[in-house]
Amino acid sequence: MPRDLDDVLHFFLPIAEESEPRTHGPSGATAETRPVALPILSVPVASRDVVRAAFSWNLTVELARLGARATLVVPHDPSASALWPPPGRGPLGARMVPAAVGDVAALTRVALDIAIAEADGCDEGGVVVVCTPPAWLIGDGATRALLRWLLLLATPDVRDLQEAYALTKLAYQTGSQPLVGLVIHGVRRMRDAELAFARVADAASRHLARTPVSYGLLADDLHVYRAIASQRPIGLEHPQSRAARALRDVARMLWEDARKLLLV
Repeated sequence: MPRDLDDVLHFFLPIAEESEPRTHGPSGATAETRPVALPILSVPVASRDVVRAAFSWNLTVELARLGARATLVVPHDPSASALWPPPGRGPLGARMVPAAVGDVAALTRVALDIAIAEADGCDEGGVVVVCTPPAWLIGDGATRALLRWLLLLATPDVRDLQEAYALTKLAYQTGSQPLVGLVIHGVRRMRDAELAFARVADAASRHLARTPVSYGLLADDLHVYRAIASQRPIGLEHPQSRAARALRDVARMLWEDARKLLLV
């Protein structure tokens, strides 16, 4: 599934060229270009959605492995606490933050506060991953901060693809030059993932004149559920599994885009 960034290239390009050379830090950042906040990656995850919750945390861990200052923010739900690791710093420095919020506006404020705080002195860059209930995004008037960079996880199920399209439409209509990415999971063959992605992309192209980019696929193999049961990241528990390799591939694409984004 090739990635198509034609519609968002202007979002990544510098606003203006600098006439004088600047001193670069370890990651190529400069005092002028260093963001005031880390980019926020919003991942729609319904309450008690075990698989997407696991993917979100594991992607956060893999981002940390790549060198990102990676934080996962989730609405605090005592009845769903088993889905998430303990609060605080975890494997490879990935951080888990449960937010005591009841709506998307409050979640946005928490995410922005963390994105600003984590950017302070962060030359290596990073990502704030925010798990947002889809109903909050669709029903409560999602803010642009949670729609600027959206990662959709969908199976080939018709309802999943319809929700992915609805969220894609919402982002393009509400967000400020958003980057919408789609990951397919729950498939046995690459061809099934390609067809599922094409259904959403074709509908978006026809009706929105925009298409989401492909972040590939994630393997829902037995190791995912074993890692969930053991509450250990898949990449550490089963590093050679198909699931771990797929997570690393998706995280690498996310990290490439995160390093291009400036949230100002």
